[in-house]
Amino acid sequence: MEIAVLNLQGKETGKKVSLDDAIFGIEPSEHTVYLEVKQYLAAQRQGTHKAKERAEIAKSTRKIKKQKGTGTARAGSAKSPVFRGGGRVFGPRPRNYDFKLNKAQKKLAKKSVLSQKLKDNEIKIVEDFSFDAPKTTAFIDVLKGLGLETKKTLFVLGESNKNVYLSSRNLQGTKVVSNLELNIYDIINASEVVFLEGSIESIQENLRK
Repeated sequence: MEIAVLNLQGKETGKKVSLDDAIFGIEPSEHTVYLEVKQYLAAQRQGTHKAKERAEIAKSTRKIKKQKGTGTARAGSAKSPVFRGGGRVFGPRPRNYDFKLNKAQKKLAKKSVLSQKLKDNEIKIVEDFSFDAPKTTAFIDVLKGLGLETKKTLFVLGESNKNVYLSSRNLQGTKVVSNLELNIYDIINASEVVFLEGSIESIQENLRK
């Protein structure tokens, strides 16, 4: 299929980009998308939580009361979890929450969300642009020209562009990534996905492999 390329004012330039039906026209796999999002969010967790257990508590080791004759249960250490200030039983330990997902599944998930976005008319192709220097007002003008100033938008560049990235950094609801940084969570999280013309071929090439 073909989709028109827009300029920064939102007008058609007369050029069209060909989108591979095997990437942008498949039947979405919801379960694969779920697994990919779950894996992405799990990988973001630091996993640095830690509670001290009985052996790690710094307290006296003396027997706190005599063994018999108190009328209560025997107790031999203030580190016991039954006492306030004692160690925690089976407390959280540092761990890695990430899990493996096959490359084929990750590609299928990305194809699924791209196909759904195109089906919902939430994808735009814009001619390549750059700025001479970082300037937020210049990026705001781009958003206004495309009618996206009130929408959560993801811009996908063909290659890293520091000036474009810095120009968008202070704008809430707008994110700029290169085609190599593109991930499924950002695509789903955006109301509109704007691909620069130069990014399409490399994205399609990566997903064909």
